[in-house]
Amino acid sequence: MTCRVADDAQKWRLRAPIQFETTVRKSLFRAHAAPVASEDEAMAFIASHHVPDATHNCWAWLVSPRYRMFDDGEPGGTAGRPILTAIEGQGFENVVVLVIRWFGGIKLGAGGLIRAYGGAASQCLRAGDATYWVKKTRIACRIPFNIFPIIQARLAGWEADSLAQTFEADGVRICLAVPDAVLTEMTTILSDLTRGDIAFIYPE
Repeated sequence: MTCRVADDAQKWRLRAPIQFETTVRKSLFRAHAAPVASEDEAMAFIASHHVPDATHNCWAWLVSPRYRMFDDGEPGGTAGRPILTAIEGQGFENVVVLVIRWFGGIKLGAGGLIRAYGGAASQCLRAGDATYWVKKTRIACRIPFNIFPIIQARLAGWEADSLAQTFEADGVRICLAVPDAVLTEMTTILSDLTRGDIAFIYPE
């Protein structure tokens, strides 16, 4: 198992739902995690995996920049918050984690609950098939024909995606998806190559 950590511009995302079970002092903890694209999708996943006769159904989701968490009757801050901390600590985004508990007759105390819920969420995420996602910004501009080959050659090094190209009378209009980490570098180079005669548009 690996510990996944990412910076603000690079996040891990699950490729598919994953389930993990662990027993802590006779209480069974079953964790479900899944990729989601919206709050509604996260809440739908929770509703579909909720177990009515379990002791607690605790969860958290993060669809940047929004997040929510729920303790479902456990002492405040001992279930939903540790689950969210596990998501953030491993650098995940666009994910929901539901941890279901069946009480085994032994009280765990606040510290034990935090470790149990956070641990189940962490181990579930570590077991999942994840991909490293790079945050990118869409940008459009018109490039003169003489420097267009130079820019094309640099796109792979910038890990930028060419979304569209339109050949016009005075140059090539291009739309790119550029990693935020290199956006300033790219726009500076383009400005230098065109001696400042370039305008950048940031499409929605």
